[in-house]
Amino acid sequence: MNKLIGALPTIGIRPTIDGRRMGVRESLEEQTMKMAQATAAFLSQHLRHPSGEPVECVIADTTIGGMTESAACEEKFKSCNVGLSITVTPCWCFGSETIDMDPLRPKAIWGFNGTERPGAVYLAAALAAHNQKGLPAFSIYGKDVQDADSDGIPADVQEKLLSFARAGLVVATLRGKSYLSLGGVSMGIAGSIVDHTFFEEFFGMRVQAVDMTELRRRMDKGIYDSAELELAQSWADKYFNEGTDRNPPERRRNPEQKHAMLRESLLMTICMRDMMQGNPRLAELGFGAEALGYNAIVGGFQGQLHWTNQYPNGDTAETLLNSSFDWNGPRAPIIMGTENDSLNAMSMLLGYGLTGTAQIFCDVRTYWSPDSVERVTGHRLTGLAEHGIIHMINSGSAALDGTGRQRDADGKPTIKPHWEVTEEDIKACLAATEWCPAIEEYFHGGGLSTHYLTEGGIPFTMSRINIVKGIGPVLQIAEGHSVALPQQVHDVLDQRTDATWPTTWFAPRLTGQGAFRDVYSVMANWGANHGVLTVGHVGSELLTLAAMLRIPVCMHNVPEEKVFRPSAWGAHGMDSEGQDYRACANYGPLYR
Repeated sequence: MNKLIGALPTIGIRPTIDGRRMGVRESLEEQTMKMAQATAAFLSQHLRHPSGEPVECVIADTTIGGMTESAACEEKFKSCNVGLSITVTPCWCFGSETIDMDPLRPKAIWGFNGTERPGAVYLAAALAAHNQKGLPAFSIYGKDVQDADSDGIPADVQEKLLSFARAGLVVATLRGKSYLSLGGVSMGIAGSIVDHTFFEEFFGMRVQAVDMTELRRRMDKGIYDSAELELAQSWADKYFNEGTDRNPPERRRNPEQKHAMLRESLLMTICMRDMMQGNPRLAELGFGAEALGYNAIVGGFQGQLHWTNQYPNGDTAETLLNSSFDWNGPRAPIIMGTENDSLNAMSMLLGYGLTGTAQIFCDVRTYWSPDSVERVTGHRLTGLAEHGIIHMINSGSAALDGTGRQRDADGKPTIKPHWEVTEEDIKACLAATEWCPAIEEYFHGGGLSTHYLTEGGIPFTMSRINIVKGIGPVLQIAEGHSVALPQQVHDVLDQRTDATWPTTWFAPRLTGQGAFRDVYSVMANWGANHGVLTVGHVGSELLTLAAMLRIPVCMHNVPEEKVFRPSAWGAHGMDSEGQDYRACANYGPLYR
């Protein structure tokens, strides 16, 4: 399932120990190594790469008591593609002699909370060494004292291990990959002014800029697997529900023209996927260069206006690529940003990296106050929606998983990791979706837009990266839920915009302070016209990931007790948001 060049990163476990012999070290060997083994087993059991494969943990061959063993551990880690490390110890160790010194590798230290040996003392000493050397590390220390012979990992330690590991795996996975900029700037949208330096310095990625004529060339010159196109066509003919054509009668296309438009859209999907990931089948057909692709883990398609003025739009292609399935069955989402909004596409990629789930690309379209809803519908909002809602609606495309028709173990609507998606889930998502002829006053070349309504009650995290001159990138986070409105209320509100597009009614969780004092303030403080919805409340993990990438978070509603950043952040002031800005400015981009 990992179709990109580069081995999947592993997690390195570093069992450190008191280097003094004559009884001290010898008495701790078994306990220290068991701690490392328990950590590795726990992480391997609970983690998968976003592409679906299980995560592998690599333990140092011996406990680490000093410089020589640290060097031996590092050699092993390099040969095993370790992308992040967790140092574990139940005891005092020689601080700066035993820490992980790789400047690019996210690192954490779990100091065992026990009374027999001072694991907390080593934790503090090692963190001090990290901070003094400019190598931020995360501190993991259980709240409750454990017995020395305990094999268990306390729940609070488990939570921090998973949060750190998920975020660290994202950092390591992005390194060396590329962003495929398919086209240029779309309608002056700032996020589609693709900043190569931003990708290089903050993610360790490259940008591959390709003109949209390359997509047209592949489509026109037969640089694709025609058998797969026929498979895609038969699948779409079977499962796609045609939606209402809202174009004026004189602009409506006949069934034959609509079918040709669908075929063109499916062909776009195949060619865009091949450009991102490569396709060995193309080499068999005589297209060796094209078969390689661009090793793109994420991409964006400009579309408007230079493409959509004459060709079918990218709505179908973007919808299918971002979904967790297509005509071949379940598969990892292929992240593709609408309008080449690279900043929103990267926000999607971070959410996908943490969860393995499809992401919903949205316009942050309209704030509906309770009074406004009551004025136009006669209905008073209640429940999750009682303080108002935000209309999240992209201009014609969104992952089919966003219908919310998949079900969790309790039968509640959700978006599953793609490796859990079943044939029933796929059929349910397709049945809840209409494919509407695109409104030709927007899209002169036609196309098929994706129309659905997300089920209510799904926990979501809304996020977005913006770039601010003088600061650099900043991240916004808003946890909340999708909301179900009475059908007649939805219909009235939906008809006031383009009812051929996918809708999610979103209610952010309010804190009563700052940007989250009310729903209006969330909308008013959002930094761009786009945002991403990721299933689950993963704001705390996004905070952890942002700290690793040195991207400050300018807005969030994550409870303070769930904020998990490197220990060095605490030395940059008392206020949480201010220290985040100062720490990120102090350390600078990870790859600069």
